Amino acid sequence: MVRARRLRKQFGDFVAVGGIDLEIRRGEVFGFLGPNGAGKTSTMRMIACMSPATSGELEVRGRDPATDGPAIRAGIGLVPQEDALDAELSVLDNLLVYGRYFDLPRRVIRERAGQLLEFAQLADRAGAKVDALSGGMRRRLTIARALVAAPELVILDEPTTGLDPQARHLVWERLYRLKREGVTLILTTHYMDEAEQLCDRLVVMDRGRIVAEGPPRALVAEHVAREVLEVRVLPADEAAVVAALDRHGAGCDRLADRLCAYGDDGDALLAAVLATGVHPEGVLVRRASLEDVFLRLTGRRLVD
Repeated sequence: MVRARRLRKQFGDFVAVGGIDLEIRRGEVFGFLGPNGAGKTSTMRMIACMSPATSGELEVRGRDPATDGPAIRAGIGLVPQEDALDAELSVLDNLLVYGRYFDLPRRVIRERAGQLLEFAQLADRAGAKVDALSGGMRRRLTIARALVAAPELVILDEPTTGLDPQARHLVWERLYRLKREGVTLILTTHYMDEAEQLCDRLVVMDRGRIVAEGPPRALVAEHVAREVLEVRVLPADEAAVVAALDRHGAGCDRLADRLCAYGDDGDALLAAVLATGVHPEGVLVRRASLEDVFLRLTGRRLVD
């Protein structure tokens, strides 16, 4: 669906995307992770034919955005971070008006609008104004609107930002349905559980470059370990704790307020710390996540 070679985007002297290679397969859910300024949005704007590449090669849907931008965009659905719905129109009219931008027959638009309202679980709110909808409903309407032209590729920027857990899970379920129907999804997210739940593969970007790529759990296994021990100790005790973890063969990172150690058995790591005679001020054993991957690779958290 998407192939990039040495893809670069530059604004003056600032390099937003620094020559990345990328392949996104048809029918998969592909994610971009990274902090603000990592180059995710610039990359997605190039894929969406909204911003030209400075250099490199890019193919989307088998076409060159430099020469076939309109044809490519006709098969792409966009879900921006901000909903940008027309608050003066009803839920149904938001779909009907948007469909006219694609020069679709009115009969086709109306038929699809009804199907999409069912898909988004908004059929009972068809006549309601957008202002009367909850945040989760508006998000589902934005996704439904992006599907009016029956795209084979949907690009989603932070699809569940600001939603409560119940609304997030409902959006996830709708996106799963799209994947089962063969639609290719590309998304950015700051939610680690979202990336692990939705993405078949993803890339971690930092400062315009791809620093890791693969399935979520494979990245965790490759760059971190199965479990993480977070421990808070007094500064005077840090050296002894780090030495004990080193003897245990555990990788260890110093954060501002705690130590993070990585291994296959977090309880065994904790036992090694306690065996030093140090009394931690705080302890947490948890499953390793994609955020740990990013922290180990870049020294920054995904929300920085």
